[in-house]
Amino acid sequence: MILKLKVECVRGWFLKETCIRVIEIDENTNLLNLHEAIQNAVHFERDHPYVFYLANGPSPGAQRYLLSESEDWHSIERDFAKIKLTDLYPLGRKKLYYLFDFGDKWVFEIRKARGVKKPEPDVEYPRVIESIGPDPEQYPTMGE
Repeated sequence: MILKLKVECVRGWFLKETCIRVIEIDENTNLLNLHEAIQNAVHFERDHPYVFYLANGPSPGAQRYLLSESEDWHSIERDFAKIKLTDLYPLGRKKLYYLFDFGDKWVFEIRKARGVKKPEPDVEYPRVIESIGPDPEQYPTMGE
C-alpha cells in the first residue's frame, strides 16, 4: 500500500522559508530509501551523515529515541536498510524525525497522513505530489 508523508523542514542552519514536501511512498520502504526520497525532494547533496529518530518534538532538548544505536556509519546504514515504514507506524505520541548534516542540523519532521491507497499502475514511487515553499539552500553563497 502507498502512504502519504508530509515532510517539513523544521530546522536548519540556513533555513529561511517554509519547506514542505508531500511524498507518496510504499509502506514497505526502508529508512535508507526514505533518506534518498527526502534528499531528492529538497535537492540536497548527499554529502553528510544522517539519523532517524523518534521524539515528541524537534527541539534540541526533546528526549530522542535513535533508530540505530550503532557507532559505525556503515552499520547505521545497514540498520536503516532493515527498518521499514510499516515497522514504525503507528508511532503513538512520538513523531519521526530525520536529521541530516550534524553541523548544519537540517531537521525534517515526517508525519503520516491518515489512510493508505493502492499503488497506481505505471506510477513510480516514491514521488512528490505537493511542494510548499522553495528548497532550503543547503550551501548559501556567503555575503548575500
